[in-house]
Amino acid sequence: MRDEVIRRARGAVAALALAALVVAPWVVDDYTTAILARTLALALVGVSVALLTGVAGMPTLGQTAPYAAGAYACAVVGSRISDVGVVQLAVAAAAGAVLAALTVPLVVHARGVIVLMITLAIGELAVTVLGRWRSVTGGTDGLAGIAAVRPFWGLPVLASDQARYLYALVVVTVLVGAVLLLLRTRAGLLLRAGRDDETRLRASGHRVPLYLSGAHMAAGAIAGAAGSLLVVAQQYISPADFGFDTSALLLLGVVIGGTASVGGALVGAALVIAVRDWLFGVLPGHAPLVLGALFVATVYLLPTGTHRARGRWRLPSAPATQPDAPPARDQTTVPELHR
Repeated sequence: MRDEVIRRARGAVAALALAALVVAPWVVDDYTTAILARTLALALVGVSVALLTGVAGMPTLGQTAPYAAGAYACAVVGSRISDVGVVQLAVAAAAGAVLAALTVPLVVHARGVIVLMITLAIGELAVTVLGRWRSVTGGTDGLAGIAAVRPFWGLPVLASDQARYLYALVVVTVLVGAVLLLLRTRAGLLLRAGRDDETRLRASGHRVPLYLSGAHMAAGAIAGAAGSLLVVAQQYISPADFGFDTSALLLLGVVIGGTASVGGALVGAALVIAVRDWLFGVLPGHAPLVLGALFVATVYLLPTGTHRARGRWRLPSAPATQPDAPPARDQTTVPELHR
């Protein structure tokens, strides 16, 4: 009964939040609307971070790499091939997935802090390549004057901040909904089971590296799609949009929202980006220091984030008759996956 009440309350809060986001461009000014559109793009990258970190158990600081791949692929397609939003979105998602696929051998066989360092190196390498590949990316100057997009064939271009924001909101809502539905399937159960007890899942005959590879590529596609939204929102991109500070802020947002919660990660990432933009105006030159202190405080005060995994993912403690069994963590019952 209590779980049902909580579930209904969360659904009501989510509906109210979505309604507030829909009416936001008619309440705030154009500048704030543009900031909100960029925040939605970054929040979607936060969802990809949560998918890897909280669901698949692969902590990452490198989601800015597929995010950048999607953004630049979208910009190139928009300038030379098509101004249709769904085409650019598909190309951006494919670019992010391809980059993730290329890095699968480096990521899925490592664990823990090693994954964090590898993904950090991938993200920094991507920024370096973007800064040097001037013929395509414009180097450190970036790409400016990117043409406005039209959502579908035959529709007018998104010429206002309101239109671009609403387009970003629709895309984010659809993709987040798809991720939530995916996590309710057998694939989501397998990812959580592998995160909680990989040895147990392997022993039951499951190919854990294959599942992790799929999650890594799916997260890359989500981040790539977010890159296309960044292009739509600001019509300008540069390597500075994909640096380490962005990766750290996204991870901070996911930690605050709860690594096991896609919705919490979405809200946490958006909140952290909004706080960053506000701090840059209030405390010029000191915002990174404040955000660093916030990160340390969050790790100590909210080690599991503001959202905790609920009972459906829990496994009872090991029986007392098995003293040699390792202590049970927050685990998914693997045998249920065969039903």
